[in-house]
Amino acid sequence: MPTDARKSALDILNTLDKGQQTLDAIIEDYAGSGPLGSRQDRALFQALVYGVLRWRGRLDFIIAHFSSTRFDKINPKVLNILRLALFQIIYLDRIPVSAAVNTAVELAKATGAPWVVGYVNALLRKAAREYINVGLPDLNQNTAAAMAVQKSFPEWIVRKWLDRYGPDNTSALCDNLNTIPPLTVRTNTLRASRRQLMAALDSEADQVKPTAFSPDGVTFSNPASPIAALSAFKAGWFQVQDEAAQLVSLLLDPQPGDLVLDACAGLGGKTGHIAQLMKNEGVLVATDVNESKLLRLKSEMRRLGISILSTLNHDLEQQWPRDQLQRFDRILLDAPCSGLGVMRRNPDIKWRSAKRNLKKYQTRQLRLLEKLAPLVKSSGVLVYAVCSPEPEENEAVVNEFLKNHDEFAISKESGQLPQQLCSMSNAPGVFKTFPHLNQMDGFYSVRLQRTR
Repeated sequence: MPTDARKSALDILNTLDKGQQTLDAIIEDYAGSGPLGSRQDRALFQALVYGVLRWRGRLDFIIAHFSSTRFDKINPKVLNILRLALFQIIYLDRIPVSAAVNTAVELAKATGAPWVVGYVNALLRKAAREYINVGLPDLNQNTAAAMAVQKSFPEWIVRKWLDRYGPDNTSALCDNLNTIPPLTVRTNTLRASRRQLMAALDSEADQVKPTAFSPDGVTFSNPASPIAALSAFKAGWFQVQDEAAQLVSLLLDPQPGDLVLDACAGLGGKTGHIAQLMKNEGVLVATDVNESKLLRLKSEMRRLGISILSTLNHDLEQQWPRDQLQRFDRILLDAPCSGLGVMRRNPDIKWRSAKRNLKKYQTRQLRLLEKLAPLVKSSGVLVYAVCSPEPEENEAVVNEFLKNHDEFAISKESGQLPQQLCSMSNAPGVFKTFPHLNQMDGFYSVRLQRTR
């Protein structure tokens, strides 16, 4: 792996533009080829990739202002070079303008013809002198368009939020989603207490604090080494998991001895939490359509000391395997969704989401609920969760499901959800979190109970 943070960041952005992988997957593949130099190099690499994606809309507005080439005619690779350099010029105080421009020019030499080098050099030098004077759209004339540029969000998202939340809340939500969130982990209580974990992290990270709502959550910043190299991680004392995601398993409230299905298990963040809530007693089945994810999930469960897991490689949209037919006490459907609630941690979602996708996700979410409903025992619990606060993926899905399934109802109980969170909810059995209000990812989760 190249040790130059800027070149590495450019490679990531160019790969992301191909649209075949998420940012997380690209970085994971890229990092697998070797370490990125020093801790300082890794920090710069992280700041560049995530910073450009957070502020891409605003950067593009400034680039378009200074470009002698029409914006939609700029080569995508050249555009990423400009974004990287302009981000450093505007947002990173410790990097000299000359260093940002000179590096961009060197990157441009490997990208195109000599005129491209001159174009990059001229645009960046002029932008460095004059970007502060570029007039942004007027909020009073077109609030959505102006806020989209100022806050660096697609206009369709801003317009949607303005209609629902109003300008003040929309502005606060955008600002929060543009901040760098703290690292949040969940204590693996099968191996350590939260107090023990915090004591272990104190020597390897800064600002170690308990989460406000989750009883097992811990936040921290500036770890001395990559997460996987921390001593507490090697000992299986924690999993990386946002506080809102931790609350989902508390709503499910699995009990020791239960038969539980984690229906879209992925890499196992919630799987591990479910197992520890079961005290590693009972049977926990994790399914996913991606077999390689299940292999990694099993490895992760071994690290955590979990022994009650069995896995099933299965597409939930297909018929449930006959040899697996059984009724479950608890089922968690952490459904595929737009991910609009986790843009703090995944800013690439901003630019690969579209309004039409919400309807596609809704249709798929309903199909998955339909497939899982027959697998729930009488009096059993089905928890539906998405990392999105959008009504199309929240209430609209649940209302449609309940309309077609009168054997289910929203539970009057909230499992192990903390009382202070229950008091913030509109109704028992449901919670919704917002980044700007709750300082955690935006999630929606509902506890559905089979009544017969």
